[in-house]
Amino acid sequence: MKPDRRRPAVRRAARLVPPVAAAALLVPLAGCGDAGELRSAGATPTAVGPVRLWPDLPPVTAPPLDYGESDTLRVPGVRVPGGDVRGVDPAAVVRAELAAEPDGSGGGDGIDAVTARAVRRCGGEPEGCPVLRPYHRDLTGDGRDELIVAVRLADQRVAVRCYRVEGGGLTRVMSTVEQLVSVELAGRDLILRAVSAGIPGYEYRTAWSWDAQQGTMLPARDEIVRVKPTPPRPGPLPSPDSDQPDTEPGTGRPDTEGPGGEGPDTDRPGADGGPGSGESAP
Repeated sequence: MKPDRRRPAVRRAARLVPPVAAAALLVPLAGCGDAGELRSAGATPTAVGPVRLWPDLPPVTAPPLDYGESDTLRVPGVRVPGGDVRGVDPAAVVRAELAAEPDGSGGGDGIDAVTARAVRRCGGEPEGCPVLRPYHRDLTGDGRDELIVAVRLADQRVAVRCYRVEGGGLTRVMSTVEQLVSVELAGRDLILRAVSAGIPGYEYRTAWSWDAQQGTMLPARDEIVRVKPTPPRPGPLPSPDSDQPDTEPGTGRPDTEGPGGEGPDTDRPGADGGPGSGESAP
């Protein structure tokens, strides 16, 4: 039997592997051990629980003032064929509410007499109708859309109302009047942004949400939000033949000195009404 000469050759080949190549083979293996390991994010601040102030206050006995947020109203004389509010005329709904109120206020939420007369003329004068285009959204989560109506009032306010189909008719489940900035739908919430007359630079933001226990929409979240000021628009540029000095954009003040006091700074961004002057470039 001849001796096996292959094993010594294998051992010699292993000894011939350069040390640098061997180290290169070990680097990926060493790096794999760090992948996915947890690392500290630093010290965590201590949690501070709420502290109750004046714990000896007497219990409340008088009921709070009722602002009418949970009031509902059945709209008389309006039927919803098949339970689909998309076939309902929003102006007819508001007219029905106006007719049902002895004083013509349409639910007591502040529709003025001028707007009420315009609503009654919506059928013959659609261009002057203050009832805006309606929206339809499932606000209650029952799989059926509700009717969202807005009425533009004479004093720059807007009446917003929501109606739910019940028993083949309509029930009003929300009504409010605000000087609105915008109205948004987020999921099943109706978010109203309104002007804050008493706090300049701020606005009210109210999220109306369906409350199944009350069977109506409630202002579930109400906050005062600071808004960014609108940058001033640049004034008109003087004509080339004008003897008037150049003015700083948006201020009307003469721009007689540049950064070094050597005359108008024509290279300053916005000096020619371009980008940086309050309007974006086209």
